[in-house]
Amino acid sequence: MINLEDYSAKFFCISPLMKQTLSLICTLAATLIWGTTFIAQDQGMGHIGPLTFNAVRFFFGFLVLLPLAFIFEFSLTNIQIITEKRVIPNLIYIGLFLFLGSILQQYSLLYTDVANSAFFTILYVAFVPLIAFFLYSKRIHWSVWPSILACLIGGYFLSEFSNAIVRKGDTLVVVGALFWGLHIVFISKILLIFNFPLLIASIQCLVVAILSFILALIFEEFLIQNIQLEISEILYAGILSSGFGFLLQIYGQRFISPAPVAIIFSMEGVFAAIAAWFFLEQILNFDQILGCFFILLGVLISQLCPMISRKYSSD
Repeated sequence: MINLEDYSAKFFCISPLMKQTLSLICTLAATLIWGTTFIAQDQGMGHIGPLTFNAVRFFFGFLVLLPLAFIFEFSLTNIQIITEKRVIPNLIYIGLFLFLGSILQQYSLLYTDVANSAFFTILYVAFVPLIAFFLYSKRIHWSVWPSILACLIGGYFLSEFSNAIVRKGDTLVVVGALFWGLHIVFISKILLIFNFPLLIASIQCLVVAILSFILALIFEEFLIQNIQLEISEILYAGILSSGFGFLLQIYGQRFISPAPVAIIFSMEGVFAAIAAWFFLEQILNFDQILGCFFILLGVLISQLCPMISRKYSSD
């Protein structure tokens, strides 16, 4: 059996700056995948309901991650660690938070458009530092607050919310953003006691798939022929977003704290707008371009200011 930690120990024997750079690349890649997945989520419910879409999507994510987890991280020692009291509850928590955040987001697309859903989803940028502070008294760097403000302003312009009516779907996304924030915070927490990203990602996908499947059987028609009609959107959302996207998130959070990570993830609104322009021929207007600029500014502030502060404090 290949032990990924042996390779990781050698690979990650590098400077803290390089570790953060690699984590930044992982988080940006995950954000790119999630941003483009909004289109697949929106167009993948023509013949199936949100619960069915979620169940099949995350099951495919689980199937993709399980062989990798088995090859690189599965061992009797890791199974013993999972059975410890601290690990199991946290695995359940992240699976539950991921389920609630994803299904509320999926339902919202029935009542609101992709732009509004993308904007309200990034409200987790504001929730993450507050959750980390109130649950764990985690110190918040001052740069987080102007970064959050810039990202929220960017999301406002990007979604053209000033011309929209608040709808039922918007409320669902706001509530879902709280669970996305909890998911990000608890991922960082579980990595401190169980640093095996592939196992974490595969288990959380399985939890979401099971919960969605049970509810789909109760509230929706779970028909294979209807699922086949949406298979391309499901595969994209399942393999890339649910599988590799959330895996990249976990790898990224190994060396970046939750608040800056949330700010980076807010760029999914930018990628969603670009994807809509490229695939759906929805032209970006001046307000949307301005929104992309503000979100990018927020990300740069969150990453550069702490680095500059550490440099001056060490001199």
